[in-house]
Amino acid sequence: MSDRVYIFDTTLRDGEQSPGATMNLDEKMQIALLLEEMQVDIIEAGFPIASNGDFEAVSEISKNIKNSTIAGLSRAKIADIDRAWEAVKHAKSPRIHTFIATSPIHMKYKLMKTEEEVLDSIKHTVSHARNLCDNIEWSCEDGGRSNLEFLYKCIELAIGSGATTINIPDTVGFTLPSEFGSIFKAVRNNVPNIDKAILSTHTHNDLGLAVANSVAAIQEGARQVECTINGLGERAGNAALEEVVMTLKVKKDLMPFHTNVKSEYITKASRLVSSITGFTVQPNKAIVGANAFAHEAGIHQDGMLKNAETYEIMTPESVGLNKSSLVLGKHSGKHAFSEKLKELGYDFGDNVLMEVFGRFKDLADKKKEIFEEDLIALAGERTLTYDEHIKFVSLEVNAGSLSKHQAKLTLIMDDNKQSNSSDGNGPVDATFNAIKQITQTDFRLKLYQVHAITAGTDAQGEVTVRLEDDDLSSQAKGSDLDIIVASAKAYISALNRLIFKKTKSIAKNSAEFKIEGV
Repeated sequence: MSDRVYIFDTTLRDGEQSPGATMNLDEKMQIALLLEEMQVDIIEAGFPIASNGDFEAVSEISKNIKNSTIAGLSRAKIADIDRAWEAVKHAKSPRIHTFIATSPIHMKYKLMKTEEEVLDSIKHTVSHARNLCDNIEWSCEDGGRSNLEFLYKCIELAIGSGATTINIPDTVGFTLPSEFGSIFKAVRNNVPNIDKAILSTHTHNDLGLAVANSVAAIQEGARQVECTINGLGERAGNAALEEVVMTLKVKKDLMPFHTNVKSEYITKASRLVSSITGFTVQPNKAIVGANAFAHEAGIHQDGMLKNAETYEIMTPESVGLNKSSLVLGKHSGKHAFSEKLKELGYDFGDNVLMEVFGRFKDLADKKKEIFEEDLIALAGERTLTYDEHIKFVSLEVNAGSLSKHQAKLTLIMDDNKQSNSSDGNGPVDATFNAIKQITQTDFRLKLYQVHAITAGTDAQGEVTVRLEDDDLSSQAKGSDLDIIVASAKAYISALNRLIFKKTKSIAKNSAEFKIEGV
């Protein structure tokens, strides 16, 4: 038996059947082209008879993909099979994938057919498909709950009628790995012509066992795995392509099998599918989750800084990431904090580092998650190339639908602490009025922009402010958990920069520049 495992990706078919995951033609083409680049063996491009849009997508993908086999799904109906062939016939390597249910519950309540009628349908439809296409895959829907003796008959008949791949699905994610593996072992031992077809597995994750079941099937003879990027799929999803591929890579000592998939494209594919479908990948998702190569615990960080193999069983580069990440939290030390800043492009001296580290600790006490964007915001406030004549000290604001909008602000200007209370049309306006009164400035506000640095209700807010005076302008950002405080910081930073620019400009022209209190 070959040690190569073929990867059959059904993101565009079973994955798209996830409620809310519908994709248009352009989006499907983007994913198909990337799957081809990854060297995925078979791409199930859709269910051609389901809709005109699905037919068009399968047809266009068939015309454009040259290095992967393109499959179209069909029920055990002549019209379905003909429609699937019309869609995939343009492919350099086309496949018709046809299926019928074989479990007692499906045959009785869904198909309303007897075993004999199902056998007749298999012979009739698989033979018809083989007359159209040399590459035929046949699936026994709900194979995990099918009677084994009946399953043997169905598989033998399907191969005898022209099927070259036999797929046994755990359609409802019901079986345990030991059960599912035993089905494949039994089929190999009891179907006389099984050597004339490749055995395939298609598993669902209803009990969280999809990948484990696929691995068990491989160990018992399956040489094709049907899976999806990010485990996308109906209900709880399918076996995740990235988990199957990396399991085979990492566990070669116990499973001497391989795929041709370029695993370095895994992260890129994950992010593309997530972006197109809008299905966010959970942070602790294996291989592609945001935390898959992230380390926050101090002991783990120390081990990682000494030797990555202490806590990582695969390299981040092997799945397309640049490196692991040291996730910072309130338990992180200065060493890890400094290394992370250097990674982000900031290299501070000890004094500035301790100042930024102190502000980081304050933020970590208030905020559940610290993101790179938070660190960039903290570090960015210390990369100034001008003197800060004006420094923020504190702000208290009254706001709300029934309150008078008032800001009580304290600043330090050239080492002198000054305070003021001002009203305004809203808390931001009141705050800016207070700044202008204390500094005796009145530059034009040309831009005020707010966005959340990261997700979540505890995200830091980042405010961008641009001030103008004559032909000079200055733009700066401020960040804080309180959006009004962030606004004050941004305005003060922009004000410092504009004063610096004006001072340089006036000095260049041998003029004096003076602002009251500066």
